[in-house]
Amino acid sequence: MKVCFTLCLSLCVYLHETLAESDSNSILEDKDVLVLTEDNFERALKQHNQLLVHFYAPLSGQSLGSILEFREAAIALKEAKSDVRLGGVDVKKEKGLFASLNVTTIPSIRLYLSGDKNNPVYCPDLKNSASILTWLKRRKGPSAEIISNLTQLEKFIGEDELVVLGLFKGLEEGIVKVFYATANDIADLPFGVTGHDEIFSKYEISGDTVLLIRKSKPDKQFEVGSSTVKTDLVHFIRLYEMELVTEYNGLTASKILNSVVLNHLLLFINKTEDGFEELYHAFKTTAEKLRGKVMFVMIDVSEPRNGRIMEYFRVRSEEAPQVRMVNLSDNVQYQLPSDQFDAHTVLEFCLSYLGGKAKPKLQSEPIPENWDTQPVKELVGMNFEKVAFNHDKNVIVLFYAHWSSESRALFPLWEELAEHFSEHEDIVVAKIDVTSNDVNLHLGEKYPSIKFFPAVYVERVIPYSGKRKLKPIVTFMKKEIEKAKKEKAKEEEQRKKYLNDQKAAVKEEL
Repeated sequence: MKVCFTLCLSLCVYLHETLAESDSNSILEDKDVLVLTEDNFERALKQHNQLLVHFYAPLSGQSLGSILEFREAAIALKEAKSDVRLGGVDVKKEKGLFASLNVTTIPSIRLYLSGDKNNPVYCPDLKNSASILTWLKRRKGPSAEIISNLTQLEKFIGEDELVVLGLFKGLEEGIVKVFYATANDIADLPFGVTGHDEIFSKYEISGDTVLLIRKSKPDKQFEVGSSTVKTDLVHFIRLYEMELVTEYNGLTASKILNSVVLNHLLLFINKTEDGFEELYHAFKTTAEKLRGKVMFVMIDVSEPRNGRIMEYFRVRSEEAPQVRMVNLSDNVQYQLPSDQFDAHTVLEFCLSYLGGKAKPKLQSEPIPENWDTQPVKELVGMNFEKVAFNHDKNVIVLFYAHWSSESRALFPLWEELAEHFSEHEDIVVAKIDVTSNDVNLHLGEKYPSIKFFPAVYVERVIPYSGKRKLKPIVTFMKKEIEKAKKEKAKEEEQRKKYLNDQKAAVKEEL
């Protein structure tokens, strides 16, 4: 009996230790995605021969979309009993791990193989779960579907609106490997490859060539040579995968935002109104002349799902038609300065922009009624410069964001400041919502920010960085006002002397 009890006790201790060890080795999951940290990353590499890792910042708009798509891919891989496991790293929480792995782009995806932490496979920019799954599938090979006859070809080109077809004399060695490598990196498009003579004859092609086939018809072709590299093919495909004029919608949005062409001409138009066809034709005619330099995008203002993009560009449906140019590297907008939308006018506007002669569009809300009758003046883009750079007024401005609680917390102080200077006609206390109004001024810091515009003849801006309380702001203003008075008096003396000298010169000539 004693021996039996001892054996049972030993077994319980063994099982407890085994389960404890198992728990310590397990990694927390979120929707089938491993939650990776600095403490468990090495363990995850040892446990999984193929570990696809998503590096993200949870509050980033771009990361949010990629997190959802990554989860969908993880679920699909688990259902398929794949050997690939997916893990995520929150770079805001895991700064040490983020730095040690030398991750420079967020969001981004890397594939770690055989526990090797130092030599990951860098993934292309995969925007959706389907692209992630396709990329993993193509890595196993083949990366392109082998097209063996005309019947198979017709099926391949008819399944998708746009397909990439490689025609090569050899399908295993040589330049075709560049095509296969390109297919690996462009997971959002179907790739096929053939060496069949009948298919060469069908498209009247004799040498190694890459064809873009749109709606079952050949659209563009690229002749491949011994000097062709992967980046050449990627650029060719990404340049011509979009139509001359691409309509913005849920399917095209990611392709538009990730285009190799950074200059985008946006046509905001109501497709249901008379005159649409004429305007669209002018837009398309111009697009043919500027392909590769400008991407032409149409946004239908009558489509409710386009509300968010219209809000971003601050375009109301009643303002259509409207044409804007924007560069994705800086997001500065330029508006066509005309109510004529013929091909010549649109082309001239594009050339003016490309030549660096176009002027940025400054957004502005309408000027509020009785805006200058309140103690605190409410400025907008249209009246900002007129008020701020008035050489007879000392103006202090609060630059705020209407949605920011930190900004709104300063409103009572601004009312108090306006009351303090209510008897001074040469002092203006104002505020402006910089999220709804563009000003031709480099703010420099995050809003809310405070700047003083002294009553001098030159346009001068003095930032205030002191405590946000009444007394220090008043002290700052009085000090700057005294400086401005002395400077202005000196400027007026110089102006007076200049006028007297001019009068004397005129008398001498007479």
